[in-house]
Amino acid sequence: MARPYAWTEGRTLPTVELAVEALVQTTPEGRAVPYNRASAMSTVTQLCLQPRSIAEVAAYLSLPLGVARVLVADLLGAGLVLVRDTLGEDATWEERHELLERVLSGLRTL
Repeated sequence: MARPYAWTEGRTLPTVELAVEALVQTTPEGRAVPYNRASAMSTVTQLCLQPRSIAEVAAYLSLPLGVARVLVADLLGAGLVLVRDTLGEDATWEERHELLERVLSGLRTL
């Protein structure tokens, strides 16, 4: 098995800013790519057939969060996944609080 940072060629910063709670889902183009067990990017597209947060991607694959962000950013650039932010800049305190509760609940289930 390759070291996680080998999958990102040593890169630790994604090409786009991605929130930990942002939801990632594989696009139809990503679904059409044949699965390659040895490819981290292929594994992420398979994992994200159902929407998953970037934090979940990192946890499921036992990767550092930085590696998961770089992989997802690369997949986004290739059009193989969509990334949806869960909150906008104008989110209310209540919306932010609800998001934190969902994140905590998800962490507890992991």
